[in-house]
Amino acid sequence: MRVLPIPAFQDNYIWLAAGRGGAAVAVDPGEAGPVLRALEAEGLRLTGIAVTHHHGDHVGGVPELKRRLGVPVWGPAREPFPGLDRPVAGGERLEPGGLPPWEVLAVPGHTAGHVAYLVPDSGGDWLFCGDTLFGGGCGRLLGGTAAQLHASLERLAALPESTRVCCAHEYTEANLRFALEVEPGNQALRERLERVRAWRREGRPSLPSTLAEERATNPFLRCREPAVREAVERWAGRPLGSTLEVFATLRAWKDRWRG
Repeated sequence: MRVLPIPAFQDNYIWLAAGRGGAAVAVDPGEAGPVLRALEAEGLRLTGIAVTHHHGDHVGGVPELKRRLGVPVWGPAREPFPGLDRPVAGGERLEPGGLPPWEVLAVPGHTAGHVAYLVPDSGGDWLFCGDTLFGGGCGRLLGGTAAQLHASLERLAALPESTRVCCAHEYTEANLRFALEVEPGNQALRERLERVRAWRREGRPSLPSTLAEERATNPFLRCREPAVREAVERWAGRPLGSTLEVFATLRAWKDRWRG
């Protein structure tokens, strides 16, 4: 399977997954135009649309794509939106024509009904995770709870380390700058930030990353690390109890960060 990031808006990515015979699935098409242009440029035909959550920058292009191309649309059952054909909640297995089967994962937290899609591939599975897991970070709480988001990230972190992370925003550089404030002694984090800065200067995307990279450098997946806990406790000015409390406080710190 070949996967292409399509830039949209200021910092979104729409992902286009292409398989046999030119079949392709678009993930989170907030705009129709970029998808239509990519299909033409790559010689692909759209056979389905997969949506992770209901926010407008993820679903805005669905009505036009469906009207023009007549393709089925999968998306979160708890967050219906115009054009949704097959509501999914987690545990389903989708079989788009010409592509491997797609497993639906329930990953609430950013929103209450957020889902992700996991697609097998010999070179490393593909994870289309919307705004749940970002390069170096995670989504804000915009409908879900810290407990939900923490559990969702724990579930994603348990996937094989070769899993390729296809999230929906180009936030990686800023996220890694924050991460470095949390874990200034993390050499892998420093090296990743330098790589990402070089790629962005060249106009290259920082994504997909891998779960191996995220486990090593993303503070929201590292709340059990003593250095992360100590940094979050210093910011909070008090001892913290559970890993969930560390995570929720880290998310609050990031929400207030203006670096």
